[in-house]
Amino acid sequence: MAVAETQLYAKVSNKHRSKSTSALLESLLTKGFPAHIAQKALVATGQKTIEDAAKWLHFHCNDPSLDDPIPQEYALYLCPTGCLLNRLQEFWKESKRQCGKNRAHEVFPHITLCDFFTCEDQKVELLYDTLKRVGDSFSQCFPPSISLTLHASPSYLGFFIDDSHASVLKDLALAFSSEASALADCQVKPCLKQFHLTLAHKFYPHHQKTLEQLAKCINPQEPCQWVAALYSRDMRFVHYQRLRALFQYKPQNIDELMINAGDFIYVDPTHQSDVSEGWVIGTSHRTGCRGFLPENYTEKAHESDTWVKHREYMFGTASGSSPETARESNVKLNGETRNPSMSRSITSVPLQLPQNTALRRGVLVMRHGERVDQVFGKAWLQQCFTADGKYYRADLNFPSALPKRKDSMKHFENDPPLSCCGIFQSRLIGEALLDQEVIVSYVFSSPALRCVQTAQHVLQGLKLNQKVQIRVEPGLFEWTKWEASKVIPNFMTVADLAGASYNIDTNYRGIFPLSSLVPSESYEDYVSRSSAVIKQIITACPSKGVILIVGHGSSLASLTWPLIGLPNRDSSAFAQMVRKIPSLGMCFCEELKEENKWQMVNPPVKTLTHGANAAFNWRNTIVED
Repeated sequence: MAVAETQLYAKVSNKHRSKSTSALLESLLTKGFPAHIAQKALVATGQKTIEDAAKWLHFHCNDPSLDDPIPQEYALYLCPTGCLLNRLQEFWKESKRQCGKNRAHEVFPHITLCDFFTCEDQKVELLYDTLKRVGDSFSQCFPPSISLTLHASPSYLGFFIDDSHASVLKDLALAFSSEASALADCQVKPCLKQFHLTLAHKFYPHHQKTLEQLAKCINPQEPCQWVAALYSRDMRFVHYQRLRALFQYKPQNIDELMINAGDFIYVDPTHQSDVSEGWVIGTSHRTGCRGFLPENYTEKAHESDTWVKHREYMFGTASGSSPETARESNVKLNGETRNPSMSRSITSVPLQLPQNTALRRGVLVMRHGERVDQVFGKAWLQQCFTADGKYYRADLNFPSALPKRKDSMKHFENDPPLSCCGIFQSRLIGEALLDQEVIVSYVFSSPALRCVQTAQHVLQGLKLNQKVQIRVEPGLFEWTKWEASKVIPNFMTVADLAGASYNIDTNYRGIFPLSSLVPSESYEDYVSRSSAVIKQIITACPSKGVILIVGHGSSLASLTWPLIGLPNRDSSAFAQMVRKIPSLGMCFCEELKEENKWQMVNPPVKTLTHGANAAFNWRNTIVED
């Protein structure tokens, strides 16, 4: 047993466990479930219905931790509802769009009354009773509205609660802590320091001004009804990352994890170093099972997405908000709302955001499509030439033909083309950009053939292949330590590419000449080269519209970080990040000219995800097996 798990077990009390008289528990016991497992199912589902608990037990039938006596952790939050919540959710969404994700996005808007504490499963109902009693005792003295004052620092932005109202919240937290500790035998620690509602936390200092401007759009006096809510989380996965499955994955091997779209996966970042590229090992929140799964089937989720809401106490109605409306409001764990009428109100009264809606300059950095050696290995060239030197397709995913070049065909080994799937991927991205009416004004490409081909086929999908020419920029080539450790590849010349019918700008002169690339350059030299290239490209392309840059996996970071002012990571963290970037992975930055800066936003098109398709030999499989 791991040390961390041993410590968790040590937290579990061995005191006498009294039997619960819950009707839900009795229903599960009559179905034959052991008491401790039935209680675990009820707690894991918030003790809502017998159907929820039975479904949880069904999904967790193979959970290796089902018998483990590890309790949940609980926290008491004061959460806003109504118009104030709408405004806060708008801020959450817009701050993430303009400045990227920060620590505050992990949890919905709240004021912490009592931070996380453990409670044994059979005593959780006593917490519910405590919340009800304490809520009733404070219902008359709870302020009809809470005074909030905006506070900002280089790493924190939020509302502080004024002293007069903070004293009521302090008494409320103390009362809950004292009664819960006595009744449920919990060590509950109330929050007695400055009460606050966090808007942003641990963000980059250069985003502070933008975040403050967005925060000033929030009127803290908006009608609001406050709710004291009890949440729980699985204490085993507190320090894990959370992923959300985008697609279903059916295991191909015994050590792989079955996932459905929408499942949440707990991933320990410290256990991923020995996992094969493109895969992660994690534990399913839905089933409790552990195994490998493809990383590109998932996206990052919020910390609170896996929390369970148990009970809430709604305090008095503020002016302008009826009890019915407030009761209908139901806070979703990721900070959004389930109430359709509330969603409509967000749309009808948008934040007055400080931004210009006119067409802006944008930079779309894209990794090339699937390269042929990615599928068939470094010796792919030997598989598709006859004895007399003629090219043929050994597999339908080989390109139908290789472009003509004046030097030896052997140079394709170090400068491979796209596979047929890579060509299809690139054209599909171009068609998606066309559907979104993206205006591409300039195209730059790494000198690698796979990048030039990607740019060509994206332009074909955009129906711009006869209108916009590709500028081949040697400075956009990969970190040479990875791709050219001994010698720089012999790329096709601009004349060769133009002669092979690629729409190349033959008059363009590169920012970095090809001769300036050196094998095994240092990481510092690579990021310096990338920074210089992107700045020169921006200067050389003053027109509005999108600058499309087709490069390599590393380009997505090395070109956008200097543009938006992010610091460089160390080389090991950089390498670990780049290995997660798939073919046609994209980053998009747009210019805020009035603020003289750039921001990273969502790309104009969705990601392209697909599964592997292995080679098939009918004789070996169907006949000889």
